Amino acid sequence: MSAGARGLLLLLLCVEAAALAVLETFFLPLRLDGVILPRLGDIPFPVTIVVAVVTTPLLVQWAAGLSGRVSAAAAPLVVWFFTIFTLGFLEPGGQGQFLLGDWRTLLLIAGGALPGAVAVGAVMARNAANRPGLYETAGIQ
Repeated sequence: MSAGARGLLLLLLCVEAAALAVLETFFLPLRLDGVILPRLGDIPFPVTIVVAVVTTPLLVQWAAGLSGRVSAAAAPLVVWFFTIFTLGFLEPGGQGQFLLGDWRTLLLIAGGALPGAVAVGAVMARNAANRPGLYETAGIQ
């Protein structure tokens, strides 16, 4: 695959990360209240947290498959993270609140960022293992 095609696919992965962040933020307040979902005692149903836990490491792994560089692998995670915080702090129109002020927002951010960061760490470890002698281990003098 050519470098241009890989760059285009990486850009598409970043667009997908931004779209997922927007959808996860908008659907975070879902409740089992009978409006959209069935009525089951008005319980919060933050299914988008599970979506974030599953999709951000996948996006990182797919980006790592396109390029061996850590910055390319981390690009979807960085785009996802900044999209979440842009929606949280720069709300369009100033009406309503996209990010909730409760445990669901914390779990969304942690559920997307932590598995994605672990996937980036795996890419870094793979790069270090494939280049012996380039990275020194701690304690070797």
